[in-house]
Amino acid sequence: MSDFLTFFVLTAVMGLSIFISLPLVMSRRIPVAWIVMFSAVAIGILIFLIADIFSDVASVNVGSAQYLTNPTLDALFVGGVALAYVILYFIDNRAPALAKAEGQESSLGDFNPSRVALIIAIGMGFQNLTEGLVFGFNWVAGNVSLLGVIFVGFFVQNITEGFPIGAPFMGRTERPRGRIVAYFMIGGLTTILGGVVGYLLGTNPGAYYTQILVFFDAIAIGALVYVILPMIRVAFRKEGTTTAHFSKQRLVYFGVLAGFLLGFVVNSF
Repeated sequence: MSDFLTFFVLTAVMGLSIFISLPLVMSRRIPVAWIVMFSAVAIGILIFLIADIFSDVASVNVGSAQYLTNPTLDALFVGGVALAYVILYFIDNRAPALAKAEGQESSLGDFNPSRVALIIAIGMGFQNLTEGLVFGFNWVAGNVSLLGVIFVGFFVQNITEGFPIGAPFMGRTERPRGRIVAYFMIGGLTTILGGVVGYLLGTNPGAYYTQILVFFDAIAIGALVYVILPMIRVAFRKEGTTTAHFSKQRLVYFGVLAGFLLGFVVNSF
């Protein structure tokens, strides 16, 4: 029991490290240019996460010699990506559809920071579910040398994941603290859930760990792909003047690059 308690505490620390970025997200003293940059960095981090998760899937699904894939894992991957994408689509568009049905003005073309942040939090939650799964399985397997690397890497990576969730609120007058904290919890607590699942699977190695891992990874990728779309739409929204628009676009382009490289550096720990 003490072993499980230690594991649970470490998993919670790893998952809740996402809150370390909360003070910066909530700060009202950040210049506008920094807000644009942070939002672009968040997009870059998400792009890296997609590439990073897919590399994990490829490593278990592609044969090392003949590059042949497993049909079962292929089906799980495609199904997982599509499932997460479609679920987030309906969640994202439910409120505009209800407003239109009630005769109110549809907000499909409007930017709703709360809705976008919720979608991003759910996407991060799916991704962290997979991280917890990996940590829990390796804990039971007793891979001590690997556990340290996994813990440090996921801990630092989760810190950066707070920026995509908080990015939609940055620069806005209204920042509902309780709601933002709830979104951070959605993104971080799933690490604990995934850890418990991985721990239980580790006690029964024959319980289709590879299939479950690929399916969870696919769900994470599908969610992150959908999450990026509204952020890109806002990032490339036209500003009032040509000069202001050009300055913003320059920040976005280099911010996305910086975010991708930051994700790579953090993942190298």
